[in-house]
Amino acid sequence: MQELERIYLALGGKFITPLDEIKTKLQNVKAIIFDWDGVFNDGSKAVTKDGSASSNFSEVDSMGTNLLRFSCYLQKKEMPVTAIISGEKNETAFYFCKRECFHYSFFKTATNKLDSLKYICEKENIKPEQVAYFFDDVLDLGIAEVCGLRILVNQKYNPLFADYCVKNKMVDYITAADGGNHAVRESTELLIALNGNYDTVLTERKNASENYKSYLEGRRAIATKYFTFKENKIEAVEM
Repeated sequence: MQELERIYLALGGKFITPLDEIKTKLQNVKAIIFDWDGVFNDGSKAVTKDGSASSNFSEVDSMGTNLLRFSCYLQKKEMPVTAIISGEKNETAFYFCKRECFHYSFFKTATNKLDSLKYICEKENIKPEQVAYFFDDVLDLGIAEVCGLRILVNQKYNPLFADYCVKNKMVDYITAADGGNHAVRESTELLIALNGNYDTVLTERKNASENYKSYLEGRRAIATKYFTFKENKIEAVEM
């Protein structure tokens, strides 16, 4: 554990919650939820005439989400719930969720992110403290305040925001990398290591083991559900 902490401190990561406590929190996690802009990318995007947006993600981060899900699957013998909750309507996020077989994609949730979390928890029969949340900015604080495990993606231009999160106990780990430089991969690898099966995850993925094939079959069976809000009411959307 000391060596793992040394590696991440050398990168520039910050453990707000002691590593042993983060590991304990992780054992309770049944859902992994991400913000999109500023987490999978640097937050910049091109907006089209219909108000939708396009912003990038990296295959490095995508692999990180897959490996973390496999890690949790190996440990708990069940697929973790996965979701993206975005304040914007982002076509790339829709594509990512469908390709990666996430359970949920919420969009245009600028004032309804906490409602999105509550919906997921109700449908999946889980509690907020069983959620790991990856976030980067003010719109995410309602979720960060109630989730069990919080990963703040570092943005060097807003140190006062990070301080606010620390003072108000809304973050457990602050990444060294920012959203445009593989912060998701950094933090998903950390959580895999804390699950205690990092080498096993990589070896079984490399060998396409029976465990991995079983996991992949289960993942492919997931049909992403898309939701937004209109007049503060949740609305299912066909994609």
